[in-house]
Amino acid sequence: MPLAPDIEKLVKTLALKNAIEHQGKAQFDAIISKVAGSRPDMRASIKAVIPEIKTAVQAINAMPLDAQKAMLEEIAPGELEAKKQATAEQQHFPPLEGAVMGQVVTRFPPEPNGYPHIGHAKAAIIDEEYARMYNGKLILRFDDTNPLKEKLEYYDAIREGLEWLGVKQDMTKNTSDDMALLHDYGKKLVQTGGAYVCTCRQETVRDLRGKGLPCECRRDPATSLDRLARMFDGSYGQNEAIIRFKGDMADQNTAMRDPALFRILEGDHPKLGSRIRVWPTYDFAAPVEDSLDGVTHAMRTKEYELRNALYFAVLDRLGLRKPAMIEFSRLEFEGVPVSKRKIRPLIDDGIIKEWDDPRLPTLSAFRRRGFVPEAIRRFVLSLGITLAETKPPFESLEAFNRKVIDPISMRLFFVRDPVELVVEGADERQVTLKNHPTDASLGTRSVRAGGRFYIAGDDAGNMKEGDEVRLIELYNIKVQRVERGDGRVKSVHASMGGAEIRQSMQKIQWIAKDDIVDFKVMIPKELYIGDKYNTNSLEIALGCAESFVSTLKPDARVQFVRFGFCRIDGSNTAILTHR
Repeated sequence: MPLAPDIEKLVKTLALKNAIEHQGKAQFDAIISKVAGSRPDMRASIKAVIPEIKTAVQAINAMPLDAQKAMLEEIAPGELEAKKQATAEQQHFPPLEGAVMGQVVTRFPPEPNGYPHIGHAKAAIIDEEYARMYNGKLILRFDDTNPLKEKLEYYDAIREGLEWLGVKQDMTKNTSDDMALLHDYGKKLVQTGGAYVCTCRQETVRDLRGKGLPCECRRDPATSLDRLARMFDGSYGQNEAIIRFKGDMADQNTAMRDPALFRILEGDHPKLGSRIRVWPTYDFAAPVEDSLDGVTHAMRTKEYELRNALYFAVLDRLGLRKPAMIEFSRLEFEGVPVSKRKIRPLIDDGIIKEWDDPRLPTLSAFRRRGFVPEAIRRFVLSLGITLAETKPPFESLEAFNRKVIDPISMRLFFVRDPVELVVEGADERQVTLKNHPTDASLGTRSVRAGGRFYIAGDDAGNMKEGDEVRLIELYNIKVQRVERGDGRVKSVHASMGGAEIRQSMQKIQWIAKDDIVDFKVMIPKELYIGDKYNTNSLEIALGCAESFVSTLKPDARVQFVRFGFCRIDGSNTAILTHR
């Protein structure tokens, strides 16, 4: 069906604004969401016009960026200027020193040795925000120089995570693409005396670095050149030789005490197979790649602070251009560490089965749990650029997410550890319940309520004879008898109560006995308590829900009244997003 003129204009305006924000490519899912948000009256029928909306978005994405801007100004005069002003007013990050409009290049360089996590989200969003602030360019560069840890699966996971976040890179490359070039620069560094080949045992190197003493390999340049040739012709095996930067063994900054720049690793690389044996470390590859890729401002977390001197020293020795360095604090939450050192053993040992387990800090886990990318971006922007090593409360992220999902989440009933409630004298009635307290476009549902219900075990346990309780959106009851046994409530018997709804009255959710489905909710908790894995980090709440929940497809978001916001994960299963 063709779009009505007012809807067509709305779709075009939203698509053009979104396309201009994302370098000419509007995001279809975002447009659908924005149309539904702008026109609540269309939510029930939006599926019918999705093909037409998709066609309109595709047509706009096929236009050059300048033409998109011209069309937006034509159909919505002033929108483009308003967007520029809003962007300036909402700027969360300080200006970049030495930045030139249109010439800023940033890069996001994840290693494909695991799934991207919330810390990666912060880095990627900062990189992208600065690139867009200056109409510059963002490079996604996979730092893939360790064949022993990297897998094709992780390249894909990182790309999918960025796509979900809405982070748009202008160029994608792999550090491994430049291995021949990196080898040449490594050899040059040895040949010019800026580095040397060391054949000492790892334990010896570690001991001497700790004491600030040089090893014998450092003193003989001729021997080092001979070893350089042998290192690249296959004469040495894994761990038998490394290339070390010739720094200052007495430097108080231990990162400058002749760190390794190349090592021999024997394994199948996901991109290059087994034909490369000599691999650069991050300390060598990062500065060289940044310089060669034209990066103007390199962003990285404060944990690399001591290595900045080495970063610039490598570039100085090689005579390469130096980017500006911007540091920011790492992002993690208390009890949810982002360190692969803590996460990977849980996966490898089978304690946690998948990378999208809702207890993890991975982006796939946040997605499965019910967080939305818009909330994560707003949260990251709210943190700004700071070096303070603080762990923001997880509740801060929840608050941003709640603001986004609250208007679109249906309200349904779920009762945990159900207890039967019998209301004597109750007549059968058809009850119409709102799916949302304020948004009528989310519709209603009809429930037949008689005199038998299930209520939550906690609510039943707090009841006593004579209490008057409100069954939400139904009627009041007066408790007559609470039957107990085996240390718990077996059933509650009540009579019909008065009509007055008092502020002090307890109000509880309920499920009609003939309208139930068995249901469970997974409740993620802290993954670690201190340095120890929390064996109780995943709680399962068993109970029952309204049969209406069976009509919802996976990924639907609901708020179980008095329980929390949840994402439907599968058949009769949900995951608690947050309260």
